[in-house]
Amino acid sequence: MQPAYILLIIAAYFGLLILISYFTGTDDNDNDTFFKAKRQSPWYVVAFGMIGASLSGVTFISVPGWVEASQFSYMQVVFGYILGYLVIGTVLLPLYYRLNLTSIYTYLGERFGDYSYKTGASFFLISRIIGSSFRLFLIANVLQVILFDELGIPFWATVTMAILLIWLYTFKSGIKTIVWTDTLQTLFMLIAVGVALLSVYGDLGISEKGLISYVSESELSQIFFFDDYKSADYFWKQFFSGAFIAIVMTGLDQDMMQKNLTCRSLKDAQKNMFWFTVVLIMVNFFFMVLGLLLTIYARKNGVDARGDELFPVLAKDHLGPWIFVTFLIGLIAAAYSSADSALTSLTTSFSVDILNIEKHKDKQKQVSIRKRVHILISAVLILVIVIFKYVIKDESVIAKLFVFAGYTYGPLLGLYTFGLFTRWNVKDKWVPLVAIAAPVLSYFISDAVAERFGFDFGFFILILNGAITFFGLLLLLDTSRRSQEEKQNNLPETQVM
Repeated sequence: MQPAYILLIIAAYFGLLILISYFTGTDDNDNDTFFKAKRQSPWYVVAFGMIGASLSGVTFISVPGWVEASQFSYMQVVFGYILGYLVIGTVLLPLYYRLNLTSIYTYLGERFGDYSYKTGASFFLISRIIGSSFRLFLIANVLQVILFDELGIPFWATVTMAILLIWLYTFKSGIKTIVWTDTLQTLFMLIAVGVALLSVYGDLGISEKGLISYVSESELSQIFFFDDYKSADYFWKQFFSGAFIAIVMTGLDQDMMQKNLTCRSLKDAQKNMFWFTVVLIMVNFFFMVLGLLLTIYARKNGVDARGDELFPVLAKDHLGPWIFVTFLIGLIAAAYSSADSALTSLTTSFSVDILNIEKHKDKQKQVSIRKRVHILISAVLILVIVIFKYVIKDESVIAKLFVFAGYTYGPLLGLYTFGLFTRWNVKDKWVPLVAIAAPVLSYFISDAVAERFGFDFGFFILILNGAITFFGLLLLLDTSRRSQEEKQNNLPETQVM
């Protein structure tokens, strides 16, 4: 396909997003709209849009490519999501709505103190900046190869343009616009998957047998693995890892929870979480089915493409121009539905958690600070992506940074578990030390266990990380503070007041 046509498609796509921004924008331009959408978002719109935010561009490319190496074992993780989302809907969402939070990390300040609060927010900021930059880096690389290199546009300009476009349609109404643009982007992503699936299904000539029978009889469609507990694919390891991944990467993530907190009520937010879970499971299964069909198609046609290259190579060179068009739009939609909400949530967290923007009485001052932070975060994302390309260069190193950024959710898991399921207080000023030590220790423990015993923690590393944080907090128990509170609670009510 000619680069001019690809450029026109991308321009039309972003024009549509900016049009949505225009219609969803408000004249008051206040922080309540930017951070919470005034809590007026329809729950079903939030639920559908969250699918795209959950399935990033990395997932869009990688999940189909996993099937050849690990069959449908990833569905074990997805089934674990059900348990995780149940905890979010019944434990975390009621907490966030009861406290009327803008940033979910405010809870840590109320429960433990300012050091814990800043630690939780900082870990989110670090993880999201690295994670979002990594995802955008991968997608920008794809666009650079298929389009912008041929047009003579350097990589740094591609990245700057991409972030500028996101800033352009989010700068005014923030999360209110994101709720609606994510819905559109989820739709495009699902259309891309559906069109590709139907095309490959037709090309393989298996209509007489039927898709369900064909998939179920394939050696690549095994879902459950109970044989080897040391393997990363072992069912219970994957299942509980999925549950905890859902809890921390949705329930303890400002990016994902900010959308939920725009719903009109707790009941609406819980309905959103329920239907989001149902649809997410089905969408992930369709990704697995697509991966199976693409793998078989590549084998039959002698195409040497595996892993992350499978879907892009087949879409670009073998499945026809229209499949490539839908793939390109779906890829951009999957990437930007994650990136735009990340920019908004990072702006929210830095403004509220680090700069304490809500303590300013002057509303105009609050808006002014938020706008400057929004520009700052945009610049930081551009800088990190450019560093990935020109300074680090080695993609395996960047991938390790992305994996290690995921380790930062472990301390959040430990902090929230300790806060919700115990009544103990801790020596707040030492919490950052525990939070830093936990992921480092997790990494070395998992590496040593894998080398000595052949036990692969896989996604289970998150649970280990959270457990180390939890036990580290036990070493910081503040017994003097607890005894003072107990004495206070035993005083007559008039004295307590």
